[in-house]
Amino acid sequence: MTDHFAKDLLGKPANSAILQRLKTEVAGFPSAPGLAVILVGNNPASQLYVNNKKQACEAIGIRSFEYLLDADVDEQDLASLIETLNADTQVDGILLQLPLPKGMDESRLLSLISPDKDVDGFHPFNVGRLLLGLPTLRSCTPYGVWELLKYYEIDPSGKHVVIVGRSNIVGKPLAAILMQNQPFANATVTVVHSRTENLIQFTRQADILVAAIGKPLMITAEMVNPGAVVIDVGINRVSDDAHPKGFRVVGDVYYDEVRHVASAITPVPGGVGPMTIAMLMSNTVNAYQLRRKNNKGD
Repeated sequence: MTDHFAKDLLGKPANSAILQRLKTEVAGFPSAPGLAVILVGNNPASQLYVNNKKQACEAIGIRSFEYLLDADVDEQDLASLIETLNADTQVDGILLQLPLPKGMDESRLLSLISPDKDVDGFHPFNVGRLLLGLPTLRSCTPYGVWELLKYYEIDPSGKHVVIVGRSNIVGKPLAAILMQNQPFANATVTVVHSRTENLIQFTRQADILVAAIGKPLMITAEMVNPGAVVIDVGINRVSDDAHPKGFRVVGDVYYDEVRHVASAITPVPGGVGPMTIAMLMSNTVNAYQLRRKNNKGD
């Protein structure tokens, strides 16, 4: 390896800039936007995410409503809660924290959330509008990747973006965002996945390489086009006896190798993660503004 080091694309500065802008906007609203968060079960990682979201709400003036349900809650009771929140005029956004306990129908429950309150951007209505290039609530993580690129003035226009991963949460919506005919998009997008043969043939072509496949340290230096921008969306726990907790958090990219090859890279943690929270807040503010516009100031 050489002594070259890629520029770290840190999420915190971009997160702070977005939250500060939103705080200023919210201060001028006649009432505070409201975000309802539903957490089913006691998944420690999910609880941490919910706490982070609550702190972000407090920081910018959004009211946070928490609904903590037992893992064995009846699915119909959960569905009824979603319907109640759909009708609640104090609630502008509804977030159903994933993953849900095994046996629950995630797709059905997510589809019950009103598209106007779908601040996670998972409802089929919003996914369809995203693909068509229409204004909508976008899925928070790909939206955050896009905003991170904009913050660091990395324009995908005319560039070859290769996305490793085809999930409904990241890969597909990010491809839809970056291929649109709009500023900081207009990219040529290739989506590869676990069934792609000769994966390195595609990743080595990327001007911007996005790893979102959920496999720790999968993207190695030899898979990266020298000088490429590398965005690591992965968050994985790997065993590490030397760590006090017995594990450490790594991305899908072998950071220590790839930073010698790439021109810029997002570290894990500290890269894309803060952007997901920021875009959830942005979606909640947008949902509030949309509701007041549709209800003529209700």
